[in-house]
Parts: sequence; structure tokens; C-alpha cells
Amino acid sequence: MSSNPQQKSNKLFYRIGEVSRLSGLEPYVLRYWESEFPQLKPNKGKSGQRLYSKKELDTVLQIKQLLYKEGYTIAGARKKMNGKGDRDVLESVIETAKKDLRELLEILK
Repeated sequence: MSSNPQQKSNKLFYRIGEVSRLSGLEPYVLRYWESEFPQLKPNKGKSGQRLYSKKELDTVLQIKQLLYKEGYTIAGARKKMNGKGDRDVLESVIETAKKDLRELLEILK
């Protein structure tokens, strides 16, 4: 029986050790990310151990992708996770286009 993430995706909750193994991240990194990303708020069981939902596991993998593969900072990844990163880029493009159009209008006058 192999231990790939697809096979374990039927579980409702994952303990921090399982999330660590599946994501390739140390547990202290996961605990730190909980303080940085509001999307990561695992419930705690009766024993006090963190229980991550499938959605939170997917969020961990998404954060890992943003930080380690795409080169985002924690602040940038947080914005991207909140949907603000794309809006910031769009606003910057619009402002640049407006500036270019104003300059063009001045030239045409």
C-alpha cells in the first residue's frame, strides 16, 4: 500500500505529522505559517493536537508553491492568498496605462 497524497485524500482530518510528511515541511514551519496565514487555523482535538482539514492541507501546499517555487515573500503570498495580489498588479497596470495616455494626450495637443 503506497502512501501518496491521493490515497490519503479521503481522510477528514490530518495530524500535523501527517501534513508535515505529505508537504515535506517541518512541523515548526506549519505552526509558524498558522500565525502568518489566517486561512490556516487547524482545530485542536481533545488531546490538543492540531487537526488539519483537507482544505487546510491544500492551503499548505498552495502556500509552499507560492513561497518556494514562485518566489513570493510571506507578505506577498498572504496578499495572493487573500486575492489582493492579483488586484494590486491590475491596479498598477491601469495606473501605468493612464499615465501613458496622459502623456500621449499632452503630445497630441
